[in-house]
Amino acid sequence: MAAYRLLALDMDGTLLTSDKRITPRTREAIRDAARRGVAVALSTGRAINELSAYRDDLSGAVRYASLLSGGQVYDMDREATIRATTFKTQTALAIARHGIAEDAMVHVLTTSTTAACPRDVERMDEVGMGVYQQMFRSICTLVSDVPAFIQAHEGEVCKVNLYHKDQQSRRRTFELLSQIDAQMAFAEQTSIEFTPVGVTKAVGLQVLCDHLGCTLAECIAVGDAPNDTDALQAAGLSVAMGNATDDVKELADVIVADNDHDGIVEVIERFL
Repeated sequence: MAAYRLLALDMDGTLLTSDKRITPRTREAIRDAARRGVAVALSTGRAINELSAYRDDLSGAVRYASLLSGGQVYDMDREATIRATTFKTQTALAIARHGIAEDAMVHVLTTSTTAACPRDVERMDEVGMGVYQQMFRSICTLVSDVPAFIQAHEGEVCKVNLYHKDQQSRRRTFELLSQIDAQMAFAEQTSIEFTPVGVTKAVGLQVLCDHLGCTLAECIAVGDAPNDTDALQAAGLSVAMGNATDDVKELADVIVADNDHDGIVEVIERFL
């Protein structure tokens, strides 16, 4: 069996159950892997402030995170950014303004916080994001003018998410913004994630490997959604959760149990 040194875990749909928990069995398995010298890291589209509810579960097991879909690589013990890549302000503004015109929910993520309009947070069920509503209410910066927030945080915006009311709206955004100076990835039910050109989860994974002194061949990446694809393709071993989309399952080396049945435990027991 290959000696894997890094286990990179997506969060939503992978490490977290459908109701956004880390099960006790999964928590103990990642702690055991860490005790045995495996670096367990997050590979997520979330921002640093969106991890606050999981600090106790991750403590003692997960030190590093590739956040914002690779836009920020972070040392959680030191509370320090290892590397961050941010948008040109005009690009982030163009994405946000399109989202507003499309009546999508606009979600802006920086190196330290997240922001959205109060009206959008209260209608998250309409855009397929109701499961996150309580988190947004508790940690998101609520702003009446999202473009103004972007302008006030020049050099800090790493990601913009647009959550749409239906698939037709999402397809329209994809077509209209296909030439914009940004990476686009589908996520969740109705979302498109925008990151700066060249920023992907695979790039974040490479930065983590460089920082830890290992290679991508020594990494296991685990995910469930199209926005995990590049990280799965880059890793030495790619693992799809049982709840993963069909295209993710097709490219993965291995498929394990779903996120509600401790698929991460299966990965650790089989490969680490």
